[in-house]
Amino acid sequence: MVLMPALDIPTVQAFLLVAELQSFPRAVEALGTTQAAVSMKLQRLEAALERRLVERSPRAVRLTAEGVAFLPAARALLEAHDRALSGERPPTQQLSLGISDHACGPELVPMLERLHAVSSNLSLSVKIGFSRDLLDGYDRGELDAVIALEGSRRGGEKLADNAFGWFAATRFAWRRGEPLPLAVLAPPCGVRAIALRALDKAGIGWSEAFVGGGVTAVVAATLAGLAVAPLARRIAPAGLIDIGPAHGLPRLGASKVMLHSKVSDAARRAALRTLAATFRSVAAQ
Repeated sequence: MVLMPALDIPTVQAFLLVAELQSFPRAVEALGTTQAAVSMKLQRLEAALERRLVERSPRAVRLTAEGVAFLPAARALLEAHDRALSGERPPTQQLSLGISDHACGPELVPMLERLHAVSSNLSLSVKIGFSRDLLDGYDRGELDAVIALEGSRRGGEKLADNAFGWFAATRFAWRRGEPLPLAVLAPPCGVRAIALRALDKAGIGWSEAFVGGGVTAVVAATLAGLAVAPLARRIAPAGLIDIGPAHGLPRLGASKVMLHSKVSDAARRAALRTLAATFRSVAAQ
């Protein structure tokens, strides 16, 4: 009988992280290890399979055709592994996460996917709201971690830069000299306050045409053509354009998206490493 080479689970996990995050540094961050260790795992996997799975370059990671073909089998292997251990699964762990409305963009779905894939015994609760309110809840012990805009709190771990602009639907029309109709969040939204101060300083009149309880509502009003919204570029959806330069609106600048956490146990720290790596990977695209 011919013995086939065995595949170890950590090696396959490393391959999936590299493939899904499209970055060695992000995979290293998520695994809490070193780039040399991840590279060695991939080399062992490629040697066992006798095929090249990943093309490496200084700036990017790309799967070969054989790497893409191996993805379904790799995922199936990890799912079978999890099912085999289901009878010995450790107790479900709770992780409560707060995310600022102005930081909650396209990263959310990939973050949840990756957390589910690597932490199947993790019970996750997510609250979306104002950075200040979330950080107050964090201080009271109601949240284990918060993704908030810089300015609400010092410290934390940087995840991304938020560059802001004045976004409107392509059909939106406004004549200089008329009040600028705005779609904003209600106070105490920090982005709203920055936008209003900038308009006042520039001597541009404004009116609140729409006040939403969340960015989703503000975006809907903006897509409907009701008003202009101050939004981070990375969360502005297709269908909206930054009209600021064309209309001479004041620059809104940028802020950093920061992760604050007081998690101490290894399992939840690992989950937050995965969360941070995924957020950075998607935000950089």
